[in-house]
Amino acid sequence: MTTTDVETRRGGYGALWRRVPRELGFLALTLPIAVVGFSLTVGLFSAAAGTIATVFLGIFFLIATLYVSRAFGVTELARLRWAGMPPIEQPQWGQTRPGFWGWVRELAGNGHYWLYLLHTMVVNFAVSLLTWILTVTWLATGLGGATFWFWDRFIPHGDSDFILSEWIVYGLDRAPAGVDLGWLDALLNFVVGVIFLATLPFVTRGLTRLHWAIARGMLAAFASDALRRQVGDLTESRGAALSAEGHSLRRLERDIHDGPQQRLVRLQMDLAAADRQLDVDPAKARELINEAMQQSRDALEELRALSRGFAPPILLDRGLVAALESAADRSAMPTRVVNELGAVELPQEIERNAYFVASEALANAAKHSGATDVEVRVQPRLDELGSWLDVVITDNGTGGATLVDGHGLAGLTERLRGLGGTIEVQSPVGGPTIITAHLPIATAAVSSVQP
Repeated sequence: MTTTDVETRRGGYGALWRRVPRELGFLALTLPIAVVGFSLTVGLFSAAAGTIATVFLGIFFLIATLYVSRAFGVTELARLRWAGMPPIEQPQWGQTRPGFWGWVRELAGNGHYWLYLLHTMVVNFAVSLLTWILTVTWLATGLGGATFWFWDRFIPHGDSDFILSEWIVYGLDRAPAGVDLGWLDALLNFVVGVIFLATLPFVTRGLTRLHWAIARGMLAAFASDALRRQVGDLTESRGAALSAEGHSLRRLERDIHDGPQQRLVRLQMDLAAADRQLDVDPAKARELINEAMQQSRDALEELRALSRGFAPPILLDRGLVAALESAADRSAMPTRVVNELGAVELPQEIERNAYFVASEALANAAKHSGATDVEVRVQPRLDELGSWLDVVITDNGTGGATLVDGHGLAGLTERLRGLGGTIEVQSPVGGPTIITAHLPIATAAVSSVQP
Protein backbone atom coordinates (compact mmCIF):
# COMPACT_ATOMS: atom_id res chain seq x y z
CA MET A 1 0.00 0.00 0.00
CA THR A 2 1.40 3.41 -0.97
CA THR A 3 1.64 6.49 1.24
CA THR A 4 -1.09 8.07 -0.88
CA ASP A 5 -3.48 5.20 -0.14
CA VAL A 6 -2.78 5.49 3.60
CA GLU A 7 -3.47 9.23 3.55
CA THR A 8 -6.68 8.66 1.59
CA ARG A 9 -7.93 6.11 4.09
CA ARG A 10 -7.19 8.47 6.96
CA GLY A 11 -8.85 11.43 5.26
CA GLY A 12 -11.77 9.47 3.85
CA TYR A 13 -14.01 10.86 1.13
CA GLY A 14 -12.83 14.42 1.74
CA ALA A 15 -9.24 13.44 0.96
CA LEU A 16 -10.40 12.04 -2.38
CA TRP A 17 -12.03 15.35 -3.27
CA ARG A 18 -8.97 17.37 -2.30
CA ARG A 19 -7.01 15.61 -5.02
CA VAL A 20 -9.68 15.91 -7.72
CA PRO A 21 -8.44 19.27 -9.13
CA ARG A 22 -4.93 17.93 -9.74
CA GLU A 23 -6.18 14.65 -11.13
CA LEU A 24 -8.59 16.45 -13.45
CA GLY A 25 -5.75 18.69 -14.58
CA PHE A 26 -3.59 15.64 -15.25
CA LEU A 27 -6.34 13.81 -17.17
CA ALA A 28 -7.42 16.88 -19.13
CA LEU A 29 -3.89 17.44 -20.47
CA THR A 30 -3.24 13.75 -21.07
CA LEU A 31 -4.73 13.48 -24.57
CA PRO A 32 -3.20 16.69 -26.01
CA ILE A 33 0.25 15.69 -24.74
CA ALA A 34 -0.21 12.11 -25.94
CA VAL A 35 -1.28 13.30 -29.42
CA VAL A 36 1.80 15.52 -29.71
CA GLY A 37 4.04 12.69 -28.54
CA PHE A 38 2.37 10.21 -30.89
CA SER A 39 2.72 12.57 -33.86
CA LEU A 40 6.36 13.38 -33.24
CA THR A 41 7.52 9.82 -32.58
CA VAL A 42 5.56 8.33 -35.49
CA GLY A 43 6.92 11.01 -37.83
CA LEU A 44 10.52 10.63 -36.66
CA PHE A 45 10.38 6.83 -36.61
CA SER A 46 8.93 6.78 -40.14
CA ALA A 47 11.71 9.13 -41.28
CA ALA A 48 14.30 6.83 -39.65
CA ALA A 49 12.82 3.77 -41.39
CA GLY A 50 12.62 5.60 -44.72
CA THR A 51 16.21 6.82 -44.63
CA ILE A 52 17.79 3.68 -43.19
CA ALA A 53 19.59 3.14 -46.51
CA THR A 54 21.55 6.34 -45.88
CA VAL A 55 23.05 5.22 -42.61
CA PHE A 56 23.86 8.60 -41.10
CA LEU A 57 20.42 10.11 -41.72
CA GLY A 58 18.66 7.00 -40.50
CA ILE A 59 20.69 6.94 -37.29
CA PHE A 60 20.10 10.66 -36.78
CA PHE A 61 16.32 10.26 -37.02
CA LEU A 62 16.40 7.15 -34.82
CA ILE A 63 18.37 8.95 -32.11
CA ALA A 64 15.95 11.88 -32.31
CA THR A 65 13.03 9.44 -31.96
CA LEU A 66 14.49 7.82 -28.86
CA TYR A 67 15.31 11.14 -27.21
CA VAL A 68 11.86 12.58 -27.95
CA SER A 69 10.17 9.50 -26.48
CA ARG A 70 12.43 9.76 -23.45
CA ALA A 71 11.41 13.40 -22.98
CA PHE A 72 7.71 12.53 -23.12
CA GLY A 73 8.23 9.61 -20.71
CA VAL A 74 10.03 11.82 -18.21
CA THR A 75 7.25 14.39 -18.60
CA GLU A 76 4.67 11.70 -17.82
CA LEU A 77 6.51 10.77 -14.63
CA ALA A 78 6.70 14.42 -13.57
CA ARG A 79 2.98 14.91 -14.28
CA LEU A 80 2.10 11.84 -12.22
CA ARG A 81 4.11 13.20 -9.27
CA TRP A 82 2.32 16.53 -9.66
CA ALA A 83 -1.02 14.68 -9.62
CA GLY A 84 -0.11 13.25 -6.21
CA MET A 85 0.93 9.75 -7.21
CA PRO A 86 3.98 8.06 -5.59
CA PRO A 87 7.25 8.92 -7.36
CA ILE A 88 8.64 6.40 -9.83
CA GLU A 89 12.40 5.96 -10.01
CA GLN A 90 13.78 6.89 -13.42
CA PRO A 91 16.44 4.85 -15.21
CA GLN A 92 20.07 5.99 -15.20
CA TRP A 93 20.78 7.59 -18.57
CA GLY A 94 24.53 8.17 -18.18
CA GLN A 95 26.88 7.22 -21.01
CA THR A 96 29.60 4.68 -20.27
CA ARG A 97 30.95 3.78 -23.73
CA PRO A 98 33.46 6.20 -25.26
CA GLY A 99 33.18 7.70 -28.73
CA PHE A 100 30.28 8.46 -31.06
CA TRP A 101 29.62 4.88 -32.17
CA GLY A 102 29.94 3.65 -28.61
CA TRP A 103 27.28 6.17 -27.65
CA VAL A 104 25.04 5.02 -30.52
CA ARG A 105 25.44 1.35 -29.57
CA GLU A 106 24.69 2.10 -25.94
CA LEU A 107 21.64 4.13 -26.93
CA ALA A 108 20.26 1.47 -29.26
CA GLY A 109 21.03 -1.31 -26.78
CA ASN A 110 19.32 0.39 -23.85
CA GLY A 111 15.95 -1.28 -23.33
CA HIS A 112 14.60 1.73 -21.47
CA TYR A 113 14.68 3.87 -24.61
CA TRP A 114 12.63 1.34 -26.56
CA LEU A 115 10.11 0.97 -23.73
CA TYR A 116 9.76 4.75 -23.57
CA LEU A 117 9.23 4.76 -27.36
CA LEU A 118 6.56 2.04 -27.11
CA HIS A 119 4.87 3.94 -24.30
CA THR A 120 4.82 7.26 -26.17
CA MET A 121 3.99 5.98 -29.64
CA VAL A 122 1.42 3.27 -28.80
CA VAL A 123 0.40 2.59 -25.21
CA ASN A 124 0.04 6.08 -23.77
CA PHE A 125 -1.78 7.36 -26.86
CA ALA A 126 -4.39 4.57 -26.68
CA VAL A 127 -4.84 4.75 -22.92
CA SER A 128 -4.95 8.55 -22.92
CA LEU A 129 -7.68 8.54 -25.56
CA LEU A 130 -9.80 6.19 -23.43
CA THR A 131 -9.22 7.99 -20.10
CA TRP A 132 -9.75 11.44 -21.63
CA ILE A 133 -13.10 10.41 -23.16
CA LEU A 134 -14.22 8.85 -19.85
CA THR A 135 -13.14 11.91 -17.87
CA VAL A 136 -14.85 14.42 -20.15
CA THR A 137 -18.02 12.29 -20.39
CA TRP A 138 -18.22 11.76 -16.62
CA LEU A 139 -17.60 15.40 -15.78
CA ALA A 140 -19.98 16.70 -18.45
CA THR A 141 -22.74 14.31 -17.38
CA GLY A 142 -22.32 15.24 -13.72
CA LEU A 143 -22.25 19.00 -14.23
CA GLY A 144 -24.88 18.98 -16.96
CA GLY A 145 -27.29 16.81 -15.00
CA ALA A 146 -26.90 18.70 -11.74
CA THR A 147 -27.59 22.04 -13.47
CA PHE A 148 -30.17 20.78 -15.97
CA TRP A 149 -33.03 22.48 -14.10
CA PHE A 150 -31.39 25.86 -14.74
CA TRP A 151 -30.12 25.80 -18.30
CA ASP A 152 -32.87 23.66 -19.86
CA ARG A 153 -35.36 26.56 -19.83
CA PHE A 154 -33.13 28.63 -22.14
CA ILE A 155 -32.87 25.95 -24.85
CA PRO A 156 -35.61 25.69 -27.52
CA HIS A 157 -37.19 22.22 -27.71
CA GLY A 158 -38.61 20.27 -30.65
CA ASP A 159 -40.81 17.22 -30.97
CA SER A 160 -37.84 14.97 -31.68
CA ASP A 161 -35.92 15.91 -28.51
CA PHE A 162 -34.97 13.09 -26.18
CA ILE A 163 -36.61 13.57 -22.79
CA LEU A 164 -35.36 11.29 -20.04
CA SER A 165 -38.59 11.26 -18.03
CA GLU A 166 -40.72 10.34 -21.08
CA TRP A 167 -38.37 7.45 -21.90
CA ILE A 168 -38.58 6.13 -18.33
CA VAL A 169 -42.38 6.56 -17.91
CA TYR A 170 -43.68 5.74 -21.38
CA GLY A 171 -40.83 3.82 -22.98
CA LEU A 172 -40.61 4.47 -26.72
CA ASP A 173 -43.97 6.26 -26.79
CA ARG A 174 -44.46 9.97 -26.36
CA ALA A 175 -46.23 11.51 -23.38
CA PRO A 176 -49.95 12.24 -23.95
CA ALA A 177 -50.85 15.72 -25.09
CA GLY A 178 -51.09 18.19 -22.25
CA VAL A 179 -48.92 16.14 -19.88
CA ASP A 180 -45.87 18.13 -18.73
CA LEU A 181 -43.09 16.00 -17.34
CA GLY A 182 -40.57 18.85 -17.15
CA TRP A 183 -40.32 18.74 -13.36
CA LEU A 184 -39.74 15.00 -13.44
CA ASP A 185 -37.15 15.38 -16.17
CA ALA A 186 -35.30 18.02 -14.13
CA LEU A 187 -35.41 15.80 -11.04
CA LEU A 188 -34.13 12.71 -12.87
CA ASN A 189 -31.31 14.64 -14.54
CA PHE A 190 -30.40 16.18 -11.19
CA VAL A 191 -30.21 12.76 -9.53
CA VAL A 192 -28.07 11.36 -12.36
CA GLY A 193 -25.80 14.43 -12.23
CA VAL A 194 -25.35 14.16 -8.46
CA ILE A 195 -24.49 10.46 -8.76
CA PHE A 196 -21.87 11.18 -11.42
CA LEU A 197 -20.39 14.06 -9.43
CA ALA A 198 -20.37 12.02 -6.22
CA THR A 199 -18.41 9.24 -7.94
CA LEU A 200 -16.11 11.63 -9.82
CA PRO A 201 -13.24 11.34 -7.25
CA PHE A 202 -13.24 7.56 -7.60
CA VAL A 203 -13.17 7.84 -11.40
CA THR A 204 -10.34 10.38 -11.51
CA ARG A 205 -8.37 8.40 -8.93
CA GLY A 206 -8.86 5.14 -10.83
CA LEU A 207 -7.92 6.62 -14.22
CA THR A 208 -4.86 8.39 -12.76
CA ARG A 209 -3.77 5.18 -11.06
CA LEU A 210 -4.14 3.37 -14.38
CA HIS A 211 -1.64 5.79 -15.95
CA TRP A 212 0.63 5.39 -12.92
CA ALA A 213 0.54 1.58 -13.08
CA ILE A 214 1.42 1.62 -16.79
CA ALA A 215 4.22 4.13 -16.19
CA ARG A 216 5.60 2.05 -13.32
CA GLY A 217 5.68 -1.01 -15.57
CA MET A 218 7.21 0.71 -18.61
CA LEU A 219 9.04 3.85 -17.48
CA ALA A 220 10.57 2.84 -14.15
CA ALA A 221 14.14 1.69 -13.64
CA PHE A 222 14.71 -2.07 -13.76
CA ALA A 223 15.55 -3.96 -10.60
CA SER A 224 18.75 -4.99 -12.37
CA ASP A 225 19.69 -1.31 -12.72
CA ALA A 226 19.90 -0.96 -8.95
CA LEU A 227 21.95 -4.16 -8.74
CA ARG A 228 24.27 -2.91 -11.47
CA ARG A 229 24.74 0.40 -9.65
CA GLN A 230 25.38 -1.45 -6.41
CA VAL A 231 28.04 -3.60 -8.08
CA GLY A 232 29.61 -0.46 -9.56
CA ASP A 233 29.57 1.28 -6.17
CA LEU A 234 31.11 -1.75 -4.49
CA THR A 235 33.81 -1.90 -7.15
CA GLU A 236 34.52 1.79 -6.68
CA SER A 237 34.50 1.41 -2.91
CA ARG A 238 36.89 -1.52 -3.14
CA GLY A 239 39.24 0.55 -5.30
CA ALA A 240 38.99 3.43 -2.85
CA ALA A 241 39.72 1.09 0.07
CA LEU A 242 42.77 -0.34 -1.68
CA SER A 243 43.96 3.16 -2.56
CA ALA A 244 43.48 4.34 1.03
CA GLU A 245 45.30 1.28 2.35
CA GLY A 246 48.17 1.81 -0.06
CA HIS A 247 48.36 5.48 0.85
CA SER A 248 48.43 4.63 4.56
CA LEU A 249 51.14 2.01 4.09
CA ARG A 250 53.30 4.39 2.02
CA ARG A 251 52.91 7.13 4.59
CA LEU A 252 53.75 4.72 7.41
CA GLU A 253 56.81 3.49 5.53
CA ARG A 254 57.98 7.07 4.93
CA ASP A 255 57.37 8.06 8.55
CA ILE A 256 59.25 5.04 9.89
CA HIS A 257 62.15 5.65 7.49
CA ASP A 258 62.41 9.35 8.32
CA GLY A 259 61.85 8.95 12.05
CA PRO A 260 62.47 5.86 14.20
CA GLN A 261 64.69 4.14 11.63
CA GLN A 262 67.11 7.08 11.51
CA ARG A 263 67.17 7.30 15.29
CA LEU A 264 67.83 3.59 15.63
CA VAL A 265 70.73 3.86 13.17
CA ARG A 266 72.11 6.75 15.22
CA LEU A 267 71.55 4.68 18.39
CA GLN A 268 73.56 1.81 16.91
CA MET A 269 76.40 4.15 15.93
CA ASP A 270 76.49 5.77 19.39
CA LEU A 271 76.60 2.39 21.11
CA ALA A 272 79.40 1.22 18.79
CA ALA A 273 81.37 4.39 19.50
CA ALA A 274 80.77 3.99 23.26
CA ASP A 275 82.03 0.43 23.08
CA ARG A 276 85.25 1.64 21.45
CA GLN A 277 85.74 4.37 24.06
CA LEU A 278 84.82 2.25 27.07
CA ASP A 279 88.43 1.28 27.96
CA VAL A 280 90.16 4.35 26.52
CA ASP A 281 87.94 7.18 27.75
CA PRO A 282 85.15 6.07 30.16
CA ALA A 283 83.81 9.63 30.48
CA LYS A 284 83.41 9.89 26.71
CA ALA A 285 81.81 6.45 26.64
CA ARG A 286 79.34 7.54 29.34
CA GLU A 287 78.46 10.63 27.31
CA LEU A 288 77.84 8.51 24.23
CA ILE A 289 75.70 6.12 26.22
CA ASN A 290 73.62 9.06 27.51
CA GLU A 291 73.13 10.25 23.93
CA ALA A 292 72.11 6.72 22.91
CA MET A 293 69.58 6.59 25.75
CA GLN A 294 68.13 9.91 24.54
CA GLN A 295 67.92 8.53 21.01
CA SER A 296 66.10 5.46 22.31
CA ARG A 297 63.61 7.65 24.19
CA ASP A 298 63.00 9.79 21.10
CA ALA A 299 62.56 6.69 18.93
CA LEU A 300 60.08 5.28 21.46
CA GLU A 301 58.07 8.52 21.41
CA GLU A 302 57.97 8.52 17.62
CA LEU A 303 56.88 4.87 17.55
CA ARG A 304 54.10 5.70 20.01
CA ALA A 305 53.00 8.57 17.78
CA LEU A 306 53.01 6.31 14.75
CA SER A 307 51.07 3.61 16.60
CA ARG A 308 48.13 6.00 16.85
CA GLY A 309 47.49 5.15 13.22
CA PHE A 310 46.61 1.65 14.39
CA ALA A 311 43.79 0.59 16.67
CA PRO A 312 44.88 1.38 20.26
CA PRO A 313 44.29 -1.29 22.90
CA ILE A 314 41.73 0.87 24.69
CA LEU A 315 39.56 0.86 21.55
CA LEU A 316 39.52 -2.93 21.45
CA ASP A 317 39.01 -3.28 25.20
CA ARG A 318 36.57 -0.48 26.09
CA GLY A 319 35.08 0.73 22.84
CA LEU A 320 34.91 3.86 20.69
CA VAL A 321 33.87 6.44 23.28
CA ALA A 322 36.63 5.49 25.73
CA ALA A 323 39.21 5.62 22.92
CA LEU A 324 37.99 9.04 21.82
CA GLU A 325 38.12 10.33 25.39
CA SER A 326 41.68 9.06 25.64
CA ALA A 327 42.56 10.83 22.40
CA ALA A 328 40.90 14.01 23.72
CA ASP A 329 43.04 13.85 26.86
CA ARG A 330 46.21 13.60 24.75
CA SER A 331 45.15 16.39 22.41
CA ALA A 332 47.09 19.66 22.47
CA MET A 333 43.77 21.55 22.47
CA PRO A 334 40.93 21.47 25.02
CA THR A 335 38.73 18.71 23.58
CA ARG A 336 35.48 17.23 24.82
CA VAL A 337 33.61 14.15 23.63
CA VAL A 338 29.80 14.14 23.38
CA ASN A 339 28.40 10.61 23.41
CA GLU A 340 24.91 10.14 21.92
CA LEU A 341 25.24 6.45 21.10
CA GLY A 342 23.10 5.25 23.98
CA ALA A 343 22.85 1.46 23.98
CA VAL A 344 23.88 1.12 20.33
CA GLU A 345 26.51 -1.56 19.66
CA LEU A 346 28.87 -0.82 16.78
CA PRO A 347 30.80 -3.29 14.62
CA GLN A 348 34.52 -3.29 15.42
CA GLU A 349 35.47 -2.16 11.91
CA ILE A 350 33.16 0.86 12.17
CA GLU A 351 34.59 1.77 15.59
CA ARG A 352 38.14 1.52 14.28
CA ASN A 353 37.49 3.77 11.29
CA ALA A 354 35.47 6.25 13.35
CA TYR A 355 38.43 6.51 15.74
CA PHE A 356 40.85 7.09 12.85
CA VAL A 357 38.63 9.81 11.40
CA ALA A 358 38.42 11.64 14.72
CA SER A 359 42.15 11.23 15.41
CA GLU A 360 43.11 12.56 11.99
CA ALA A 361 40.71 15.50 12.32
CA LEU A 362 42.13 16.34 15.75
CA ALA A 363 45.68 16.15 14.43
CA ASN A 364 44.80 18.49 11.55
CA ALA A 365 43.09 20.91 13.92
CA ALA A 366 46.14 20.94 16.20
CA LYS A 367 48.51 21.66 13.28
CA HIS A 368 46.54 24.16 11.24
CA SER A 369 43.43 25.55 12.93
CA GLY A 370 44.71 27.49 15.94
CA ALA A 371 41.58 26.35 17.78
CA THR A 372 41.06 26.74 21.52
CA ASP A 373 37.99 24.51 21.77
CA VAL A 374 37.14 21.25 19.99
CA GLU A 375 34.10 19.01 20.26
CA VAL A 376 33.84 15.41 19.02
CA ARG A 377 30.25 14.18 18.79
CA VAL A 378 29.25 10.60 17.96
CA GLN A 379 25.60 9.84 17.20
CA PRO A 380 23.60 7.17 15.36
CA ARG A 381 21.10 8.07 12.64
CA LEU A 382 18.47 6.33 10.55
CA ASP A 383 17.22 7.50 7.15
CA GLU A 384 15.70 6.02 4.01
CA LEU A 385 19.13 4.76 2.90
CA GLY A 386 19.85 2.80 6.05
CA SER A 387 21.54 3.29 9.42
CA TRP A 388 24.61 5.44 9.99
CA LEU A 389 27.13 6.52 12.58
CA ASP A 390 27.85 10.25 12.38
CA VAL A 391 31.14 11.53 13.80
CA VAL A 392 31.11 15.34 13.97
CA ILE A 393 34.30 17.23 14.85
CA THR A 394 33.82 20.97 15.45
CA ASP A 395 36.57 23.47 16.28
CA ASN A 396 36.58 27.26 16.72
CA GLY A 397 39.75 27.76 14.69
CA THR A 398 40.52 29.97 11.72
CA GLY A 399 38.77 27.76 9.15
CA GLY A 400 39.82 27.28 5.55
CA ALA A 401 40.15 23.47 5.71
CA THR A 402 39.76 21.72 2.34
CA LEU A 403 39.92 18.21 0.91
CA VAL A 404 43.27 18.55 -0.88
CA ASP A 405 44.80 15.47 -2.48
CA GLY A 406 47.72 14.09 -0.52
CA HIS A 407 46.64 15.59 2.79
CA GLY A 408 45.03 13.98 5.80
CA LEU A 409 41.42 14.91 5.07
CA ALA A 410 41.66 13.59 1.50
CA GLY A 411 42.95 10.31 2.95
CA LEU A 412 39.86 10.21 5.16
CA THR A 413 37.69 10.55 2.06
CA GLU A 414 39.27 7.48 0.49
CA ARG A 415 39.02 5.53 3.74
CA LEU A 416 35.29 6.29 4.08
CA ARG A 417 34.57 5.58 0.43
CA GLY A 418 36.04 2.15 0.97
CA LEU A 419 33.39 1.59 3.64
CA GLY A 420 30.56 3.13 1.62
CA GLY A 421 30.59 6.27 3.76
CA THR A 422 31.07 9.97 3.07
CA ILE A 423 32.68 13.01 4.67
CA GLU A 424 31.54 16.63 4.68
CA VAL A 425 33.77 19.62 5.43
CA GLN A 426 32.33 23.03 6.31
CA SER A 427 35.16 25.44 6.99
CA PRO A 428 34.54 29.08 6.03
CA VAL A 429 37.41 31.51 6.44
CA GLY A 430 37.35 32.64 10.04
CA GLY A 431 35.78 29.39 11.22
CA PRO A 432 34.30 27.39 12.67
CA THR A 433 35.33 24.14 11.00
CA ILE A 434 32.83 21.28 11.06
CA ILE A 435 33.94 17.88 9.76
CA THR A 436 31.17 15.29 9.58
CA ALA A 437 31.87 11.66 8.74
CA HIS A 438 28.97 9.34 7.86
CA LEU A 439 29.78 5.65 8.34
CA PRO A 440 27.23 2.97 7.36
CA ILE A 441 26.38 0.42 10.06
CA ALA A 442 24.16 -2.68 10.14
CA THR A 443 20.45 -2.04 10.70
CA ALA A 444 20.24 -4.74 13.35
CA ALA A 445 22.81 -2.92 15.47
CA VAL A 446 20.74 0.25 15.69
CA SER A 447 17.25 -1.13 16.06
CA SER A 448 16.80 1.10 19.08
CA VAL A 449 17.72 4.31 17.22
CA GLN A 450 14.90 6.67 16.29
CA PRO A 451 15.13 8.52 12.96
